[in-house]
Amino acid sequence: MQISPDIFRRYDIRGVIPDDLAEAGAGRIGQAFVQALNPKRVVVGRDVRLSGPALKAALLRGLTRAGADVTDIGVVSTDSFYFACAEKDLPGLMVTASHNPPGYNGFKMVKKIPELLTSEEVKAAVDTGPPADAKEPGQVTEEDISEAFIEKMLSIVPPERIRPIKVVVDTSNGSQGPYWERLGERLPIKLIPQFFEQDGSFPNHENDVIQPEAQQPLRERVVKEKADLGLIFDPDGDRCLAVDDRGETVPGDFLTALLAEIMLKRQPGSTIVYDIRASDAVPDHVRKLGGKPFGWKIGHALIKPKMVEHDAVFGGEVSGHFYFKDFWFVDCGLLSGLTMLEYVSRL
Repeated sequence: MQISPDIFRRYDIRGVIPDDLAEAGAGRIGQAFVQALNPKRVVVGRDVRLSGPALKAALLRGLTRAGADVTDIGVVSTDSFYFACAEKDLPGLMVTASHNPPGYNGFKMVKKIPELLTSEEVKAAVDTGPPADAKEPGQVTEEDISEAFIEKMLSIVPPERIRPIKVVVDTSNGSQGPYWERLGERLPIKLIPQFFEQDGSFPNHENDVIQPEAQQPLRERVVKEKADLGLIFDPDGDRCLAVDDRGETVPGDFLTALLAEIMLKRQPGSTIVYDIRASDAVPDHVRKLGGKPFGWKIGHALIKPKMVEHDAVFGGEVSGHFYFKDFWFVDCGLLSGLTMLEYVSRL
């Protein structure tokens, strides 16, 4: 079986490799992406999973056979992939299974930031059968967007807003480590790296960072180092959670409220969208600060359009997904971490 029908979720594709998705299936999905959108050029990146190189190679073959040119941005975090799609005004695919176990992989698919391509659209194209090869196959161009991404982050949270605090950063052996290494050289912080080594077997803790056992190494390290803050990211880097100076995890709804405080200082009176699982701490704090809280349904596919509709400056989910108007209304783990540094710097 090249592609199991069970891997098509609403807005992404995930399954066990190779049982649910083989390399040939990845190539077929590349063709289907071109069938669905007819793009001239596509952005492609991948996370650090061990199956990533082979799946990406097959994906590139499918895209180029269908006639699309490709900008290959290499190993990246999901938020830097979103950045590349937005800056270049291009659709894209990222080879990733987010926080699933190591044996999984799949794709996130951008139609036009902040809008994602639905799996139903891709599956419909898959089901029609493969198209004839394009008369002129597409070409692949490699590009490193990491420095441009860092510059974008520091344009939103400039270094002068951050004081010399000590922070432990756990990147879960995923994609965010290299970005934080660069930030550590440019920010006035004492950076203590944890699990920065990119390793698709994810040997140090499970990938779902909202689980207490995934956070335990960070909690212990923060206490040991007497750090001011701990930050943890899932392997593809789009979720961020925090640990305080006592080694206690800050719940996701409290983080939403704290980050909203910073955003409302920048844009007073703005709307803050939060997921309906959150406690009253979020709307109460937002109202206290003069903002307009708006509770909404769970999931990025629902949060992002609601933010656009209300021109919200910020959105937050209990799971650690945080969304920023300054970042095209999409979720950005790195920007969430930088904004937490700014919050702690104000204390």
